[in-house]
Amino acid sequence: MGLCTSKPHANPTLSSSPNSNPHFTDTNADEQLPKNPIPTPKKSPLFPFYTPSPAHHFFSGKSPAPATPRRFFKPPSPAKHIRAVLARRHGSVKPNEASIPEDEVVALDKNFGFSKQFEQKFEVGDEVGRGHFGYTCAAKFLKGQLKGQHVAVKVIPKAKMTTAIAIEDVRREVKILRALTGHKNLIQFHDAYEDNDNVYIVMELCEGGELLDRILSRGGKYTEEDAKAVMIQILNVVAFCHLQGVVHRDLKPENFLFTSKEENSELKAIDFGLSDFVKPGIFGVLLCILPVFQSTTVWVKIIVFHRLTDERLNDIVGSAYYVAPEVLHRAYSTEADVWSVGVIAYILLCGSRPFWARTESGIFRAVLRATPSFDEPPWPSLSDEAKDFVKRLLNKDPRKRMTAAQALSHPWIKNYKDVKVPLDILVFKLMKTYMRSSSLRKAALRALSKTLATEELQHLKEQFALLEPNKTNTISLENIKAALMKHATDAMKESRIPDFLASLNALQYRRMAFDEFCAAALSVHQLEALDRWEQHARCAYELFEKDGNRAIVIEELASELGLGPSVPVHAVLHDWIRHTDGKLSFLGFVKLLHGPSRSLAKPH
Repeated sequence: MGLCTSKPHANPTLSSSPNSNPHFTDTNADEQLPKNPIPTPKKSPLFPFYTPSPAHHFFSGKSPAPATPRRFFKPPSPAKHIRAVLARRHGSVKPNEASIPEDEVVALDKNFGFSKQFEQKFEVGDEVGRGHFGYTCAAKFLKGQLKGQHVAVKVIPKAKMTTAIAIEDVRREVKILRALTGHKNLIQFHDAYEDNDNVYIVMELCEGGELLDRILSRGGKYTEEDAKAVMIQILNVVAFCHLQGVVHRDLKPENFLFTSKEENSELKAIDFGLSDFVKPGIFGVLLCILPVFQSTTVWVKIIVFHRLTDERLNDIVGSAYYVAPEVLHRAYSTEADVWSVGVIAYILLCGSRPFWARTESGIFRAVLRATPSFDEPPWPSLSDEAKDFVKRLLNKDPRKRMTAAQALSHPWIKNYKDVKVPLDILVFKLMKTYMRSSSLRKAALRALSKTLATEELQHLKEQFALLEPNKTNTISLENIKAALMKHATDAMKESRIPDFLASLNALQYRRMAFDEFCAAALSVHQLEALDRWEQHARCAYELFEKDGNRAIVIEELASELGLGPSVPVHAVLHDWIRHTDGKLSFLGFVKLLHGPSRSLAKPH
């Protein structure tokens, strides 16, 4: 459950962060959904990051079986890592574990610099929720323009903040809420206050209950049309957060609230206690100094460092049933949120989770290995477009997964009323990669873009239009800058725009037409996930043979790919070139489309 609940519950279970909101159990929910023979997982004291959602009422049964032995896991269960992180984060220790050093708990600075006027500005009402690290209550403004308006106040006792990490969690949550406020599907943030004892986060009061409650009230599932209305709101706010450079990291039905009890009430995303800014890395800076270096070896070293550091998070946080595979591998970014949205979509349409097990470790294994079922009712009666929509959100490879903005362009969603597609964060990432690609790879991408059908170009057409091209239907760096600034919040201004503009600096001296934009902004990995990928690749190779393929020696190809002299290029690139005429083979062409892989640069 999130901050702004409209009802108290008697039996809260807890989230993992000292500043995250309590989750609540509806004791009557078991009777509202069909029974499932698979028993519900209990909350493990070792996995508070993976507190089972109140949606566990989709399942019922006997007590859970003992945890599956660790030897079955590849990769290993994250249990040890989570336990260690929790001990560091909250200052809690288990028997037989090393205690947190005293100097790490003592002398913590718990002064956040927030206003000290909370009691003078608000009249506190009833408590509406309680968790281990704090509670949420209703309140109302005592004076000013908002006098009499009801709000929700999240109260976090400073006594609970026993580590520097816990303090930083609170500070970051407020920073993100302050930076992102304004989107219609995001909880409105008013202000943060503090006194000697507590931190108070004041936000909009939503009285319509959780999305989870609505799912339960409908017997566990939505119709396709009603599910679309919910998914559009979720995808809009997720795409907005991602464009600003923020990953929510705990998306689930409990963290979306309706503003009122009305059926068509707006949905609001809440609980940013586990959220974080995507780190843009240093590539934008390195790109500016790169021309100074002429050595190919230096180029490869820079690329490898960028690939390993740019925009990756490694904290294992979230809720077990909604956590993405790459989160368990501890290398993820905005795509992890999209996976969680896919799990929500699956639940909305069929009333059960795509991944479940008796234990948390079993859930992790299912997320990493299992394939969601689309054979059991009601899936056979649902549209092919609905199934394709969910499958493309739940692709285990984050590179092949749709983005939130792309999902809003999907045929299942697109025809529902007037859906406005926002700027797609992936477009800028792909353009950045394209601008630093070799001329040979750019030619290959242009050939591939020419094979796209009209419906496959639709999302790119919408993105190009959002950049507001001039009368000649071309864009420049100024168009991109203006489009980004038009949608920017403080979060984006701090990180995203400088990074994007530095990487697209070449457009300062020329303009880009739509044809080249398609080549720059298409995702080879996403096309590879489609059934018709082989057809695309073969047709593109035929075009490349006519227009761009030429005799090439291995050393030249190595130079094109940025491989240094220490790489065994003949062994690595032997199959890329046809021995009959020295031109790029089909295998080499497909690999070239993907760009130099990390394995090629690994010797550096």
